[in-house]
Parts: sequence; structure tokens; C-alpha cells
Amino acid sequence: MTAAEARSDSVIEFSEISKAFPGVQALDRVSFAVRQGEVHALVGENGAGKTTLINIASGALQPDSGRVLWMGREVNIPGPRAAQDLGISTVHQELNLCHNLTVAGNVFLGREIVRANRRLDWQQMNMQTAQLMDMLEMSIDPRSPVSDLRVSEQQITEIAKALGRQSNLMIMDEPTSALTEHETNTLFETIRRLKAQGVSVLYVSHRLEEIFRIADRVSVLRDGQYIGTLDVADSDIEQIIRMMVGRELVELAHQACEIEQEAAPLLRVTGLSSGRLFQAVDFQVNCGEIVGFFGLQGSGTSGVVRSLFGVMPVTSGTVAVDGRVVTIKSPADGIRNGFGLVPSDRRGEGIVPLLDLKSNIAMVNLNAVSRFGFINRREYLDLAQKYRERLDIVSSSLSQQVSKLSGGNQQKVILARWLAAKPRLLIMEHPTRGIDVGAKAEIYEILNELAGEGLGIIMVSSELPEILRMSDRIIVMYQGRITGRFTSDEASAEKVMACATRATAVDANANTWPASA
Repeated sequence: MTAAEARSDSVIEFSEISKAFPGVQALDRVSFAVRQGEVHALVGENGAGKTTLINIASGALQPDSGRVLWMGREVNIPGPRAAQDLGISTVHQELNLCHNLTVAGNVFLGREIVRANRRLDWQQMNMQTAQLMDMLEMSIDPRSPVSDLRVSEQQITEIAKALGRQSNLMIMDEPTSALTEHETNTLFETIRRLKAQGVSVLYVSHRLEEIFRIADRVSVLRDGQYIGTLDVADSDIEQIIRMMVGRELVELAHQACEIEQEAAPLLRVTGLSSGRLFQAVDFQVNCGEIVGFFGLQGSGTSGVVRSLFGVMPVTSGTVAVDGRVVTIKSPADGIRNGFGLVPSDRRGEGIVPLLDLKSNIAMVNLNAVSRFGFINRREYLDLAQKYRERLDIVSSSLSQQVSKLSGGNQQKVILARWLAAKPRLLIMEHPTRGIDVGAKAEIYEILNELAGEGLGIIMVSSELPEILRMSDRIIVMYQGRITGRFTSDEASAEKVMACATRATAVDANANTWPASA
């Protein structure tokens, strides 16, 4: 497509866009266009420049050079309000919600409906928010505080907020990263309806299979440069991956470990319950083993692992480490017992965005680099550098603000923090959520290495291929109870999903490994 042709039928066109940050060329003369009424996918590894480009389109950043054309006319977008006035709405990967407001308060933030007496018309805003939720087939009360919502419900609220603006272009950055399969299907139907109404969608996702379900065309960025645009109908996943990474990508499956039968388990959990969230959960984790937890939304998997770390209370049951019963009522107790937690909400609970790389890595292990209450700066820096190198964290320096790193590198920072604390058991919630195929393969490789070194790992994931690929044993939950247990040899996608949906249940006592395992 020529530049003239792009302008004639495009809703937005990026022309020679460049943007640099200290030590990083985020975008280098990127040019492509999104046509009116199309779903246009934007893909690339973490650090490819996708988020920077989105922030330029939404007015959060200004380009160093290049032009943005809107409906064929060059425009300046000085801020998010200017983007919204043009007709651009953005659903950011990192949720942008005010937790002290209700769902309706967030959906109408900045465009509140006001009565003649200058008071907010909450009745009207609640009603319109309910209509948006009906469109998304979600039963979320508009009057609920956002702080009370699950992550997936907060994601839906972000999407509803963007839908409510009735824009010409909707930018969606990883909109399904926290959604169930049903919620994802509903979102895709909504996107198809928007497309039929002439609305354009710029869709960013690391789940490449989604691209083939929803997109018309796909543009690829690599290392801040534009690689090309393909018609989805004429391409395949392997071709897109080659364009993204510039090489053939090999994902190594986890090699099942051999457990000494006489050895006491690293962790044994018996009869663990937490009200209605989960009940009577029994399992064990051995040294050098990856135990995968799988379940759909509301299954209780995250509640179980968070209770082990002391984030959530338990009402009954015992937790034993090396055969010794321990009490864990807070994260400090979890850390003292050698546990580490990499949470699913990377930005909200994982990184400390305003601190730099070295501070985020060393914060759990300050005692190791301190003497008489004073930090030894040399040891502090050496610790951070050691794990930066070990996990190959890409940053301009140890002093770079963590919020400026890509999602995959932020995930590595959280992982580095816990490895620096030398845990015996690492708990990972959705370890590859929102990261690209290259970074995902790196995370898998790191987990394989850690298990090989004798670390026990619990991995919660809603991605079934990930669970099947990486787990020595798999525990399946449905509505707070264990409905299936499988070894890596026994497991199949059909069996696991059947237990997760309660189409059938596998009796724990019928498996080849003990019910307490």
C-alpha cells in the first residue's frame, strides 16, 4: 500500500514514527496504517515498541519525529483527553482504574452525566453501565467498588469504559490476559459487532492464536522497527513468529524429575480450607518438582496458593515443610519458611513501579547485604547485577525505573527478587500472562533450570498447553475442590478440561500417586 492509498482509507496512519528513551531506541521510523472498519493486530516481542506506539496514539507520549494522521489529516495528540476527543479509546494492559470508585464511576470517569442542578446523575450512569455489561454478557453490579472485583472483572470494566466512549478507533492492549474462555468469546463477538458498525480496532496480543480468530491484518514490530504487515488469511503462526523474533524459536518441554521415594516431601498440605473459597485441599510438592494447578475462573486455585504464602486466611487444615507443621498467617511467615510468590497482577502486586531495577531485585534480601542496619552498597549492587545477568534482564542500567521495562522483563525482575532470597518453594501465578512468545520460552527455560537445581515450584495457570508442557503433576480444581490429579504421563487436554468443567471427576484415590500427593 502506498502512502496515498493508506491515507485514503485509513482511520489512523503512523508515518516514520521514532521515539527514544535514555539508552533505548523504542521506535525507529515505524510506518503502517489501520483501515476503517478493520481489526488490525499489532504483535512483537516484549520491548519491540508496541506499548510505546500505543501510548503515542493515545496521547500519553509524544514522538521524537514522524507524523500521526487521523482520517487522512495530520494531527497532534498532546494528551489522553485530546485522543478521546478525536475518537480514540484505549484499553491498557496495565489496568487504569480508580479502586476507590464504583464500576459506573470508572466507566464514566471524565465524562460524568450531570443533572440540571449540577449533581451527578448516578441513576443514569448506573443504568448505562449495566447496559454495557449486558452487551459483554457480564453480571457486574455498576454500584460495586472496583476494589472488590476480581482481576478479570476489572479487565471487563476497562473494556466497558472504552466501549462507552463510542469511538472510531479502539486500541486494545492484551484485553484477554485475565479473561476466561467464555469472557474472551463474548469480547470477540463484541469486537465483531463494532467492526460491523465501522469501528476500527487496533488489537495487541501475545496470544497469536487469537489473531487468527479476530484480526483482518497483522503488523509486526521487532526491536522498535516495523517488519511488515500481512493479511491474516494468507499467513500462519510460524511465519508471524519468525518475523517477531528473527529466528526459529524452540520451546523446551519440562523434563519430569525423578523423586526419591524415601525422601520426605518439601511441602505437604492436608485438609486446607478457606470458607467458601476452597475446601479440603490435599497435595504435596517434592524438591525439584513442578506441580501445576489448573482451573477456570472461580475454581479456587489462586486462593490455595495465596493462602500458602499468607496472603489469604485459612479456616482449617495443616501445612508441613520437611515434615514439620508450620503456621503461616502473613507473607512474612511465608518468607521465613522459604516460600516466594510471583503474583498474577504484575504491576499491582509484583513490581514497585517507581523504584529502580536494583531496588526491586534486592528488597526481599536486604539482610544479606546489610551490616548493623546499614546497607553495604557494593554488595547491594553486586546482588542486583548477579540476578540481572542470570535472568538476562534487558535494561539500560541497574538504575532504570522498573515501570519502563517491558512486561517480560518486569516478570523476570520479580523472579530475580525471589531467587535472590534463595527460597525452597517458588509459587508462580500465571507466570507468562501478557508476555510474548520469546520471553515465554525464556521463563520456561528458567523454571526448568530452577527445578533441576532442586527448587520446588507450584505453577497456577489458565493456559492448558502451558500446564501440560511444564508440570510433573497436575492438580485440577472446580468450585473450590480438587476434581482431578494427573501425572505428566496420564494427563491430556481432554481429561484435564473435563475435570475443570466438572464434566467428569477423577477420584484422587484411583490415581497412581497418593491422595495426599
